[in-house]
Amino acid sequence: MARKSRKNAVIEQPNIFQIAQFIRTAQYIRLSVEDSNNKGNSIENQKLLLDDFIANNPNMKLYDTYIDNGATGTNYNRPEFQRMIEDIENGKIDCVIVKDLSRLGRNSIDTGYYIETYFYQKKIRFISVNDDFDTANPKQNDGMMLYLKNIINEAYAMDIGKKIKTQARQAMRDGQYVSARPRYGYLKDPNDCHKLIVNPETAPVVKMIFEWFVDGVSTNEIALKLTAMDIPTPSVYGYNKGYITTKKSVGRGQWQTRTIQQLLKQEIYTGKLVQGKTDTIAKKQMHRDKSEWIVVENTHEAIISQELFDAAQERMRLLKERQDSLTINPYSENIWKGKIFCGDCGRALHRQRKKFKTKSDGYYLYCLTNTRYERGGCNNSCIPEDELLQAVITSISMQASVLVNKKQLVLYSLTDRQQAEARKAEIASLKQFIGKNQNYLNSLYESLVNNIITAEEYQSMRKDYGDKISDAVKKIHNLETVQSEAEKKYNYYCDLSDAVEKIVKNNALTKELIGKLIDKIYVYKGRKVEIIYNFENEYESEVATNA
Repeated sequence: MARKSRKNAVIEQPNIFQIAQFIRTAQYIRLSVEDSNNKGNSIENQKLLLDDFIANNPNMKLYDTYIDNGATGTNYNRPEFQRMIEDIENGKIDCVIVKDLSRLGRNSIDTGYYIETYFYQKKIRFISVNDDFDTANPKQNDGMMLYLKNIINEAYAMDIGKKIKTQARQAMRDGQYVSARPRYGYLKDPNDCHKLIVNPETAPVVKMIFEWFVDGVSTNEIALKLTAMDIPTPSVYGYNKGYITTKKSVGRGQWQTRTIQQLLKQEIYTGKLVQGKTDTIAKKQMHRDKSEWIVVENTHEAIISQELFDAAQERMRLLKERQDSLTINPYSENIWKGKIFCGDCGRALHRQRKKFKTKSDGYYLYCLTNTRYERGGCNNSCIPEDELLQAVITSISMQASVLVNKKQLVLYSLTDRQQAEARKAEIASLKQFIGKNQNYLNSLYESLVNNIITAEEYQSMRKDYGDKISDAVKKIHNLETVQSEAEKKYNYYCDLSDAVEKIVKNNALTKELIGKLIDKIYVYKGRKVEIIYNFENEYESEVATNA
């Protein structure tokens, strides 16, 4: 029997983006504190359920499993959830599956946003297995039921949160230590995690700090002494012992005055617990009134006497009174914040006002390393602000012509008729090619059913046509991206040119303009300034000014 023409068996053309052989599927699993007594929500049970679901859907291929263990459902700042979002942004995932809606989250507004807006915009299919919810089958989903379930989950989370808060405050009243990690100077009792015992390694440091301060040593001098003695800071010590797990929380490892000041305020070192100072309201931590603090005496061994603690508080009170009595004019805005650094040690430069008898106050930017962190640790970069301002404006003025030239080049590329027409013609040709191959692809199934082609031929030809269409779609995307990127680049250089024009015209800088143009500024000894721009720097960026 003669074969029928494959061109005759044409059905309605589907969406060209729905031709993937496999759906790259992400499993999202979340276990929170409130699930501890629910074995059905264990990580193992959630994964078994999701693995079984994928096994029963041959078109699904597991891309990765994302597990947030001990993460609350009321916000989405969860490490693994954010990693999943990053993979979605990078185009690695087609579908997200969860055990039930509460695993995604218990905040109705945010959960609704991800399901109804974000996943939809990113063309991500979302499946909640136990809820029988699938965004690929909108007619089968009851939108009102989804909304109600999110509301119920949110209410449940709020109820659990209230119960946990109530239990925690009662534990505080009972003299139990409820913080996740021990205060510097103490350890948690291995037999009772709610009881503190003296840490023989750090308790002597605490006592020494109080004694030094009461004897008249400044907090800055204490910080320098401890750093010189190679005594680990509380954050470094906590990280080394595993109390702190985030490396970025450790800092540079040098003692600072604010660390000393905070430590000197802690009544815990006198053997009493002072807890419940803060409360979380609308996801923000708020300070409670002092009358609401929970204070319990003699809950653990004291490191210092009450007399020593009181003496330290009295000295801090006197120092504050002296500071408050000084007449200080308000500081002008620091336009360099976050942008200016020492060229020798890399630390941020401090902006300090200097009073003059014969002229108005001036400002200097200088490195604090030698006075606050490590004596002799830096060449002590310093520059008057007016001198720095002029050096930066001069350098920016030199960049004006460069930006104008860049803008004109991008504009030419953007508006070149020959290039634009060539791109349009190629896109039209590719779309025609996609349509023709889509028709061939659509006719294959009918040919298979009518025994015109074998199953092996069907699979081979289906893959061949699918690959051709995918390649063409990618080419169209690349061509359209070229034009889009050129437009973005042109607008970018227009914005920068306008910023430079403002600076040159007014001979003045603002924090906004600095943020737009400059990445970093380094100041070296001898008042040499190095400017790193946010765009390609065509000129020598180092500007030397005379002392």
